[in-house]
Amino acid sequence: MLGATGAERPVFPADIGPRLRHDLEAGLRTVLEDLAPDEDLHLSKHLLQQVHGCEVKFLAEERSDEGFTVTVPIARGTVAHKAVELGIHWPREPLPLELVDEAIASLTANESWLSDFLQTCSETERAELRSSAGDRVAKFFECFPPLRAKWRPVTESSQIVDLADGRIRLRGKVDLTLGQANGNQAGKVVIDLKTGGPNPAHRDDLRFYALLDTIRIGVPPRLVASFYLDMGEARTESVTEGLLDATVARTVDAAARIAALRAGTTAPVYRPSWGCRWCPVLAECETGRRWLTDEDTDDMDVTA
Repeated sequence: MLGATGAERPVFPADIGPRLRHDLEAGLRTVLEDLAPDEDLHLSKHLLQQVHGCEVKFLAEERSDEGFTVTVPIARGTVAHKAVELGIHWPREPLPLELVDEAIASLTANESWLSDFLQTCSETERAELRSSAGDRVAKFFECFPPLRAKWRPVTESSQIVDLADGRIRLRGKVDLTLGQANGNQAGKVVIDLKTGGPNPAHRDDLRFYALLDTIRIGVPPRLVASFYLDMGEARTESVTEGLLDATVARTVDAAARIAALRAGTTAPVYRPSWGCRWCPVLAECETGRRWLTDEDTDDMDVTA
């Protein structure tokens, strides 16, 4: 699913990277009006997801005084990703629990956002973390063949694009890439590793990564893929100029909404979803409570 012959690799215009950068710059000019003179705007896939969801929830989470609490399910993904990263470059057989232990040791020593949790968690939490992260690492190596050096595997690759004289920054970090461009011919595959089931937001994340990579190196990836570890299945999408243009529009729209919402020059839009269950203002939000009640009612088996 991830491979291709030479004939299947598309060739893009030589100016596609500069053109997309120009289109972003042009669309973002009005965003600067909502930024304070000393204010910068940093955009990530997570921030774009938030503002394209419920804007009321987005603002509530930004303004919440509650600190971020690390739990085993939250830590699991980061530990598993780090273990996979180590395993791809491991000099001997990649044993999942050995890789998980090495990942935990590395994240603890490097003073990452997980360090405090990893240093203070209980034995039960650590055992649960090893077990659940080990499960995901094992699934990766069960489903992927050994990654040959000639495929140019790159893990945890950071992407940064600065716009508007550095006042607006787009950033991402890709789990895994394979291949590379050959001149203007696309060859790279961008892969995001996921647990659980497919979500339309995963496709938007990958399109954002494709846009950043195109601007960064001047040639789009050939393919983007979400690989679902629990399903052992990849969902792929070919990268086209139309897809990248749509992603520029989505990014500009998100930047404009974020800047305006933070400046208070526009009212937030309610977009209720299952995310309402974790919203910090659910108790005061009639829209969200009504949506959850209606959905719970729709899911009931009235014949029981």
